[in-house]
Amino acid sequence: MKIRRLLFNRSTMMIVTVLGEILLIMALANWLGGVAGWIAGLLRLIGVLIVLEIVRASRHLASDLMWIFVIMLFPVLGTAFFVFLGSSLITSKETRKLAQSTTKCARYYQKQDDEKVFAQACEEEPLCSGQLTYLSRHAGFPVYRNPEGGFDYYPLGDEGFPVILEEMKKARKFIFLEYFIIARGQMWDSMHEILKQKAQEGLDVRVMYDDLGSFSTLPMSYAKTLEQEGIRCIPFNRISPVLGAIMNHRDHRKILVIDGEVAFSGGINLADEYINAIVRFGHWKDNVIRIRGEAVWSYTVMFLTHWQALSGQEEDFTKFRAAYSIAPIPAVSGNGLTDGSAADTGRSSEETAAPSDGYIIPYADTPLDQAHVGQDVYMNILNEAKRYCYIMTPYLILDNEFVNALSLAAARGVDVRIITPGIPDKKTVWGVTRSFYEVLTQTGVRIFEYTPGFVHAKVFVSDDRIATVGTINLDYRSLYLHFENGTCLVGSKKVMDVKKDLTDTLKKCREITASEAKFGFFFNLKYSIIRIFAGQL
Repeated sequence: MKIRRLLFNRSTMMIVTVLGEILLIMALANWLGGVAGWIAGLLRLIGVLIVLEIVRASRHLASDLMWIFVIMLFPVLGTAFFVFLGSSLITSKETRKLAQSTTKCARYYQKQDDEKVFAQACEEEPLCSGQLTYLSRHAGFPVYRNPEGGFDYYPLGDEGFPVILEEMKKARKFIFLEYFIIARGQMWDSMHEILKQKAQEGLDVRVMYDDLGSFSTLPMSYAKTLEQEGIRCIPFNRISPVLGAIMNHRDHRKILVIDGEVAFSGGINLADEYINAIVRFGHWKDNVIRIRGEAVWSYTVMFLTHWQALSGQEEDFTKFRAAYSIAPIPAVSGNGLTDGSAADTGRSSEETAAPSDGYIIPYADTPLDQAHVGQDVYMNILNEAKRYCYIMTPYLILDNEFVNALSLAAARGVDVRIITPGIPDKKTVWGVTRSFYEVLTQTGVRIFEYTPGFVHAKVFVSDDRIATVGTINLDYRSLYLHFENGTCLVGSKKVMDVKKDLTDTLKKCREITASEAKFGFFFNLKYSIIRIFAGQL
């Protein structure tokens, strides 16, 4: 019975099918290469043209180095694999829907006072005006005034989780939840009970999880189980045994929106290790951010944009908008959507007119366009830093551009410190991370490893004026391949809460000296090869 379950479970069937497809591609390429010399020559020519196009079109050549290497080394086989695995995302029906929904729903971010708030923010925070201009004018994410108490930063998942449960219990209208990983256990079971109760009370409860992220933690039928409980559920980008580029692009976002009034994000997924209820890699260092006020609207739009694309059901987003004295968005004719006024949540004008404490800009990143918003936000912080820039990341897999930006910041006198794990979750990835230590420490960047365990938080903070907290690792997958999100905080007193978290964490770290960062010839040789394929780690 156990053998039968092992042979016919989802993982085994997927592995067998994928291996079969790989062997089929290899056999096809071998046959084409041997059946006629002109076919092999044509494939080699196509391979050269593909490499030239990659070089021409790539914004970050290091992330595409794998395909150049494979095609040049194995012209026929490499070209065949690229056609199946590396071709454009546009070939996927699901990604076309996501791209269309992202473009169509971008109008929902608009708000009437955007120009005024943006101008005021740039005037009050001139040192951050470049970042504000980028996020607002280029990336399209509005700048919001941050009210007193508009956000709270929790330096551990353990501390943020009780607050999440408390806010979920207060829900009166809807709960939207989008996470990379959901795993049954103490954390998810507690949340699940509240979701079931709220669904029974008639609230609109929706759950979206990444099918690959939750592949080993949830059964294939879990979405149907939630639906039977009255919880609407969509697995994001269901895993298919048919090879294709879309399988490489996952929903790495962490979003929880309650009644349009409160949102949560940060580094944690919904599994017990993220709140240290179980121990896997020592102490799990993560974070949670709670956002309140009108900025929650951007997180509501992020969630609904993906939900609309995958469900195929258009709806008026404005009915989920809490009343924070914001005018309705402009009508757009021909799409069947109406303007709709802000929902009445009973909040008074006194609450909406509360004193502000800096500015807040929630933002999203998608692999469906030519922009790399997550990386650009990080680069802007680095390039605009004057005194210090502290960084916390679980992985450090960088292209030359990012290495140069870190090194240049240190060279001009900025105190650049990076906190990485002391205990890895993936030893090969940790090795790649450590392979960057030597070049960085030589230029004055300081590296610290968190000795109690694993760091999973993704944080930048600089000059006591700006920080970003989100889901975006310093690796190729987060920066170029995945759907991500973050929250940029400018000019708030609570930026210092983020700084305190990093300075407190530094006290529990071991600094890696320049001499310790030299790992030897064979280590460097091994990870020089592995780094070619780093985009797939």
